[in-house]
Amino acid sequence: MNTDKIYAEHVANQYAPKQDSKVKALKRLDAKAKQPSFIFALTFGIIASLLLGTAMSLCMGVIGPNNTTSMLVGILVGLIGIAGMCVNYPIYKKMLTKSKNKYAADIISLAKEISDEE
Repeated sequence: MNTDKIYAEHVANQYAPKQDSKVKALKRLDAKAKQPSFIFALTFGIIASLLLGTAMSLCMGVIGPNNTTSMLVGILVGLIGIAGMCVNYPIYKKMLTKSKNKYAADIISLAKEISDEE
């Protein structure tokens, strides 16, 4: 086996123009439709859970002074965090549906082209 030849072909393939297939385009469109809602849900969920964790720490007196005011602030912040976690999934589903409807025509036509070729 000639390793120099294999290495040369590998390097040449990296610089050769790439052929873009319809399946790759379909995958890109699918990701383009799903990714924004996923990123939003992940970010919003992390923020809501951090709020809830901060609230728990305030209520237990781990951070801040251990008094009634700290407890009340912790309860209010905790309720905001819980509310954020409760609405995260419905917001995600709504954003995903809206995004899928936006790209549905392109995805369906490209999928039809791919299935008709075979």
